[in-house]
Amino acid sequence: MPIASFYIQRDIMKLDKVQITQFRNLTSVSFSPSPSLTVIVGANGSGKSSLIEALYYLGFGRSFRTNKHSAVIQNEKDNFSVFASCKDELGEALKLGFQRNRNDSFTCSINGEHSNKLSDLVSLVPLQLFTPQSTDLIIGSPSERRRFCDWGLFHVEHDFQTLANQYTKFLKHRNALLKQQASLTAPQNTYWEEKFAELGESLTSIRVSYIDKLTPLFKVYAEEFLPNFNVELSYYKGWEKDVSLSESLVKKREYDGKIGHTSSGPHKADLRLKVNGVNAQELLSRGQLRMAVAALQMSQTKLFNSATQRKSIFLLDDVGAELDADKREQFIDGLLKMDTQVFVTAIESSQLAFIQKYNEKKMFHVEHGSVKEE
Repeated sequence: MPIASFYIQRDIMKLDKVQITQFRNLTSVSFSPSPSLTVIVGANGSGKSSLIEALYYLGFGRSFRTNKHSAVIQNEKDNFSVFASCKDELGEALKLGFQRNRNDSFTCSINGEHSNKLSDLVSLVPLQLFTPQSTDLIIGSPSERRRFCDWGLFHVEHDFQTLANQYTKFLKHRNALLKQQASLTAPQNTYWEEKFAELGESLTSIRVSYIDKLTPLFKVYAEEFLPNFNVELSYYKGWEKDVSLSESLVKKREYDGKIGHTSSGPHKADLRLKVNGVNAQELLSRGQLRMAVAALQMSQTKLFNSATQRKSIFLLDDVGAELDADKREQFIDGLLKMDTQVFVTAIESSQLAFIQKYNEKKMFHVEHGSVKEE
């Protein structure tokens, strides 16, 4: 049984204390965030985004700024670590930790028990991120949008990760057969083909159900954030309409053999966003695209809360970039109404003048890799 399984049904533990060591310019940092709103202010290069990046490792086991884990480890050091203590609504404590080494190995720690299974840790830390690059969710590749859907499913549907892993395994096997130009209709290969189609249909069904639940929530937030537009969300399953995945695989078999990989299936799925009947990226400004992303993430947070009775953590990095003051306030207001633990970075506190209205907040100043509470 995964060591996280006992905790997964409990209310989200809000981060109570955070310790970061040997991570970029943060040599040894310890701070106690607010259970509600934590504001981190500092000049460019001070370390505030590095602090957000370190927290991101608790929820994803990776960086959002680089694919090279060694890049975040301080020079001449062998590893970095991020530890957090948490408390639930009953005051029960939980200690979480993540350490990654220069040789790319990692260890998760949950109440002193070690694990090399990343899902044990990240299932306990439902964490989302909003940055100036978040528009990639709309203007980037379909893989960005599949990851968005799958984050929600991972934290909401207990069997999703097992199903997704099985599908990936069978997809790799089918692609290997295609590269070898093996006959997919040969008796020894028909099992793989049938099982692949079955898993693909199951994965699609669970994603479609998720998007069906997400869409009405998204509509509400889209009307709030983009009131002058008619915004529509739809899901493309990854193959032609009105045919089964098995039928599509048969139709595309010759083509797949030529290109050496599978062209139909949920690995080709996409979440499509249209505004006034056209693709969102063709009509919306960069600031408006960011608000569309905010609406997507808010709806996902709302769905997560209602489906699991848990709360999530939200990181907003450089919130002043391309969001006007009213939208910043609207975004943070909405997250705090859902009892989300919010971390916000800004270059100057004047970018967040409206936060004076919040009672349960903490302010921190980051300078030269040190963090001090104001």
